[in-house]
Amino acid sequence: MAEGRPRGRPKADSLLVAALLTICVSLGPISTDMYLASLPAMTQVFQTDVGSVQLTLSVFLVGFAIAQLAYGPLSDRFGRRPVMLGGIALYAAASVACALALTIETLILARLLQAIGACCGPVLGRAVVRDVYGPERAATVLAYMASAMALVPAAAPILGSVLHVWFGWQANFWVLTGFGVMTLLGIYFLLDETNAWRDPQALRIGALISNYGRLLRDPVYIGYVLTIAFSYSTIFAFISGSSFVMIQVLGVPEAYFGFCFAAVVLGYMAGSFTAGRLGSRFGIQRLILAGGILAATCGLTMALLGLLGIAHVATVLVPFALVMAGLGLIFPNAQAGAIGPYPKMAGTASALLGFLQMGLAALVGIGVGHWHDGTVVPMTVTIGLTTSLALASYLLLVRRRLTKTGISPGA
Repeated sequence: MAEGRPRGRPKADSLLVAALLTICVSLGPISTDMYLASLPAMTQVFQTDVGSVQLTLSVFLVGFAIAQLAYGPLSDRFGRRPVMLGGIALYAAASVACALALTIETLILARLLQAIGACCGPVLGRAVVRDVYGPERAATVLAYMASAMALVPAAAPILGSVLHVWFGWQANFWVLTGFGVMTLLGIYFLLDETNAWRDPQALRIGALISNYGRLLRDPVYIGYVLTIAFSYSTIFAFISGSSFVMIQVLGVPEAYFGFCFAAVVLGYMAGSFTAGRLGSRFGIQRLILAGGILAATCGLTMALLGLLGIAHVATVLVPFALVMAGLGLIFPNAQAGAIGPYPKMAGTASALLGFLQMGLAALVGIGVGHWHDGTVVPMTVTIGLTTSLALASYLLLVRRRLTKTGISPGA
């Protein structure tokens, strides 16, 4: 609940603040998706190989993952608003450095700093939702936010493709700079403080170890986190490999790549919107299970088609759009399930979730880059594997545990 809300600022549960939080949560996706169409050309611009260019994606996730471990406790100690202001300011400055980079090494370093700033958005955005709406309504709000947020990564690759063709790869990072500045102004003028449980012990080493240890000892929390982490690794396998597969392997023109990416994002929008509409009726457990089964089935179908040498734009985009629909059901519900039981350390729980999610995805992205062999196989097989592991994590760690403790997994 807001404390001492200044005049002129909207209430924390207003539609305007929800829109601002959606923008904050989208900082990660827009920062990875905007310049995807530029990746193949950047190998020539910087005179380097595919693996090095894909490091600009993977190192972003590494920075995104590690910084979350700090943002969560910082926000639990000092509040969400001041920490978000600092993070977004760093993001905007690092975006300028990306646009001005003259070597691939400089770009990689700037992307690391950009990620450290950007990750405050989703970590603290989720925590603010938990602060304001509580554990039950948070799942519904996160689902609607995810549906709206999907418009950003759907539009970003299209805009990025056009900017790349017309102005070159640097234009994408100038646009991200403007996005960061506008977000910073939005937080300053619109967002009130929502953390009513500020913990003066949150930054003490003993407290940090105790809090993280408590989370790591909770098998249900770990089950939700692994479900989310493998699900996000699925998306990042596509992000990391799709531009090379579509442009170099399947011959899609650079100017049209963004439309291919947007097509699969529509699947995610459908899934997350469905999660918001049906969450109160069916419960988060049923929706996670349905999403996991859909994603794993379609992911394994992609892998089989790739191994059989059946490579076409449709054989990649259609099944992956269905994978994304399944992930749209999983993400908001699993996030609410993981963070909901921890109101007094929502920032820490969200940070650890994000660290494991992004850390695993970074490893998957590096693997896809180094395994690239000029075919669809590395990307599609990875997607089949990660979707299967997401479903297995939920079944073995969450659903089984809830059943053993007498809690209905249908709740």
